[in-house]
Amino acid sequence: MQIRTLFWGAALTPALVLAETESHRLPAVDIIGSSADAFSLSGSAYVLNNEDLEKKEYTDVHRMLQDAPGVYLQEEDGYGLRPNIGIRGAASGRSERVSLMEDGVLMAPAPYAAPAAYYFPSAGRFHGIEVLKGPDTLRYGPFTVGGAINFLSTPIPDSPAGMVQLETGENGHQRGHAWYGATHGQWGFLLETHQQSSDGFKDVDRSDRDTGFDKRDYIAKLRWTSPAEASLRQALELKLSHSSEVSNETYLGLSDGDFHDDPNRRYGLSALDQMDNDHDGIALRHHLVLGDRTQLESVIYRNEFQRDWFKVSGAGGRGLGGLIDDANGGDADAWAILDGSQDVSDVTVKHNNREYTAKGVQSELAHAFTTAALEHEMVVGARFHQDEVDRYQPVEVFSQTNGVLVPSGYVAPTGGDNRVEEADAWSAWLVDKIYIGKLILTGSLRYEDIQSKARRYGDPGRDTVSRRDSNDVSEVLAGLGATYLLSDQWSLLAGVHQGFAPAGASATDGTDPEKSVNYEAGARYWGERVNVDVIGFYSDYENTLQNCSLAYPCDLAGGGSQDSGSVSFGESRVYGLELAAGSTLWRAANGLTVPLRLAYTYTRGKVTRSSESSDAAVESGDRLPYLPEHQASLTVGLEQPAQWGGYLTTRYVEGMCVTGACDNGLERTDDLLVVDLTASYYLTSAVEVYGKVDNLFDEQKIVARSPDGARPNLPRTAALGIRAHF
Repeated sequence: MQIRTLFWGAALTPALVLAETESHRLPAVDIIGSSADAFSLSGSAYVLNNEDLEKKEYTDVHRMLQDAPGVYLQEEDGYGLRPNIGIRGAASGRSERVSLMEDGVLMAPAPYAAPAAYYFPSAGRFHGIEVLKGPDTLRYGPFTVGGAINFLSTPIPDSPAGMVQLETGENGHQRGHAWYGATHGQWGFLLETHQQSSDGFKDVDRSDRDTGFDKRDYIAKLRWTSPAEASLRQALELKLSHSSEVSNETYLGLSDGDFHDDPNRRYGLSALDQMDNDHDGIALRHHLVLGDRTQLESVIYRNEFQRDWFKVSGAGGRGLGGLIDDANGGDADAWAILDGSQDVSDVTVKHNNREYTAKGVQSELAHAFTTAALEHEMVVGARFHQDEVDRYQPVEVFSQTNGVLVPSGYVAPTGGDNRVEEADAWSAWLVDKIYIGKLILTGSLRYEDIQSKARRYGDPGRDTVSRRDSNDVSEVLAGLGATYLLSDQWSLLAGVHQGFAPAGASATDGTDPEKSVNYEAGARYWGERVNVDVIGFYSDYENTLQNCSLAYPCDLAGGGSQDSGSVSFGESRVYGLELAAGSTLWRAANGLTVPLRLAYTYTRGKVTRSSESSDAAVESGDRLPYLPEHQASLTVGLEQPAQWGGYLTTRYVEGMCVTGACDNGLERTDDLLVVDLTASYYLTSAVEVYGKVDNLFDEQKIVARSPDGARPNLPRTAALGIRAHF
């Protein structure tokens, strides 16, 4: 493996590669490249390519990411509709501490004003996934505390090609995925759709409504490139996307007693709960080659997301979390309200109605040059981003009478249910990768300037403003990474960088962002049949921040909680070890192979000094929530390439504390051990049939207690499918 190949592949993807390729190619939108490109990076990097994803046929991004070490996943609905993803101690709730991108563009509905990622594209259409941690994440902000994840969509093919996939399974599961594209001369295009639906696996008390979903994605791409003989080589690509989702999902979980009786039960109070959302996106990328060693890439983007999550929020004067807590504590009235055996007159069901807009323009100049016999690959970039979330959330009131919800009133929204939050952000970054023999040094700088504001209205018509909040944050972040290439198989790496995560737009004046200093060091071995990455990490948090929401309210020291704004936990530290390994355990003369893939993460995290100025109910020594100490994923396969294959994946996640104190079993999740099985057979070189069973041994545990009660993982679910390429 040549150092130069590694350098150009990983350092400036997609920078100077275009100058040596066909004129019709637009550079890739990846942030790492291939698994081989990760070899020379100064931080932890993990790539799941299209072949990896097709082997397991997952449609839940939680299951996909279990193969990446250092990534923490909190399940909620069993299908991954609202993923909760964290990296190296960064909070996993609504993935709000991770820079989520699709094709290199921020994809959260409002990553600065309201970073909770309630929108997520259908994972079943992903062409690849990249997970990046360490100093290189300063290039992909704003969230640099944990890392960045880039989801790759299907690329425009070089020649006419397409794919059709159909799948059916238990609980009314249906899935269809199709795409077709081509390149003719200077023009290329792609049309794609992914559609998935299910009746769900839970049963609502006294209701005929299912607990499933119907989600549909549509993608269109159009590309133009200049002629090969043009003096100015450039390319344009337009990407249009639309998705819709209707899902009968709720925030209401179960009491522990009811969970152990039937984990797939849902209380009748949630019978009306339903999420209805639509997402529209547009991105225009331009690539310009300015010479053999210089290029400029720019993108203009806009995303719009509208949602109304109509869901129960309280009953009998108590919130859902309070009802569950009281029922767990033996309160007979709380249990009777949940069970439907006690009438109650004030069941509130809120229209969690929000409209998001995110738009921006970013540009990146890549230039390679030589100074004092040192090779440099430098990237200079900037982005201006604006986003907004508009909440207008009325409440419908019902009476629970004989276990049935009967309409009884309406409450027009004011205050926190009638507010607009906005953010303007300027970002700039400089990355210089320097070659010194076998040593690669990467220096990174990032600048973030964020101006946020929020206003709450005192009346439904928005004639009066009852409260205004604003906050300005400016930070300069630095990082330094080093990779030493001992040989074609061995490399050593080390790095340090400053982590940053802004508070949401409802933060009050003077609210500091989350900040940390992150260290890592490790080694990589990439042999012919064995690949191993071992990386230790240590993150020292100067200010650990929690954004408060209905899904993850902030517990206050004086009792109660808040569901907007931010609170500080104070100082904390997170440390651990990541291990990723891949191997071909055995290969026969006829090509039969036994592949293996392992991902293991050990993590410890706790508050080291509570914030004296915060109202949060956190004390020194408390654990960080939803952070498992041990987690692992092991996949063993048996395959005859291009003929058939079978893969058994075993995943273990140790029980996690859901509160800092973690005083009893009601403040922890259960240990979870789940086995998935996938098998496929090629009818022809282009047609493949497959079967899969998720959770083969039907092991269901309490995998989360947020939002509002104990929640199970997906039960045993089988499906059959067929995929044809043409």
